[in-house]
Amino acid sequence: MPTVATGRVEVSVPASSANLGPGFDSLGLALGLRDRVRAEVTGCGLDITVSGSGSGQVPVDETHLVYRALTHAFSVMGCQMPGISLHCENAIPQGRGLGSSSAAIVAGICAARGLVAGGRLLMDDDAVFRLAAEMEGHPDNVAPAFFGGFTIARREGERFRVTSVPVDPRVNAVVFVPPEPVATTLARGVLPALVPHAAASANAGRAALLVRALNSQPELLFAATEDRLHQDYREPLMPLTLGLVRKLRSDSVAAVVSGAGPAVLALTDSSNLVALGGRAPAGWHVLILKVDREGARVAGEQPE
Repeated sequence: MPTVATGRVEVSVPASSANLGPGFDSLGLALGLRDRVRAEVTGCGLDITVSGSGSGQVPVDETHLVYRALTHAFSVMGCQMPGISLHCENAIPQGRGLGSSSAAIVAGICAARGLVAGGRLLMDDDAVFRLAAEMEGHPDNVAPAFFGGFTIARREGERFRVTSVPVDPRVNAVVFVPPEPVATTLARGVLPALVPHAAASANAGRAALLVRALNSQPELLFAATEDRLHQDYREPLMPLTLGLVRKLRSDSVAAVVSGAGPAVLALTDSSNLVALGGRAPAGWHVLILKVDREGARVAGEQPE
């Protein structure tokens, strides 16, 4: 049976924005805002503390998402679950479409791998990604959360796959975060089972264009982020979100619903960041972020 360390590991995982307009359930971008988890093996039992976003609201028992991911990863590696102390410092706003659940899942799996001697031999990066995608149910957020940068994720049969694409250094993000969350299950629940062929065709073209825009031609971002597949269907749940997207796009800003919402993501170059930041509705707050190119980071990992 693999050996579990008596030390501790520290994991940080970036926020992420999925879909990016037309790339529904496939495109994702890591953003420079990180949740941090400290995991330490103890004699027995479970101790979880949470600070930052979700403090006092998320569970601090066996149902905590980081812990669930950690226990799942220990099981996959064939390890007996030890006593664990977890401290979670959450910077990513929860329930806003910025990948907080994916960050928690990736952090838990990475923490488990880091606490096991030879963990990277038992679970390589591809296995971490697959396990995280299986837990989340779709790969669009876990891919950038783990690998960083801009990712194209997909499902091939029973396997999740990911391709990373370099991002033009001129691309920056402005995120408009509303005061109230919207559950992802609700946001996905309002989507129709079928969409018009013309809408699917338009999104396919825009998604292809978006890859080029993010990689080397950011002047194409406005045209490339047009969506006809999912955003408008979500308007009844988040009217202020769609109103802000339309207002920004009327001024040729590449604005989209971030993930399932209700946050709004605007992609732009550095010259427009401050001016865009002043466009937030009353009660919303603004995050001016760079693209995160590193993905999940682990300190204190056990040697192979």
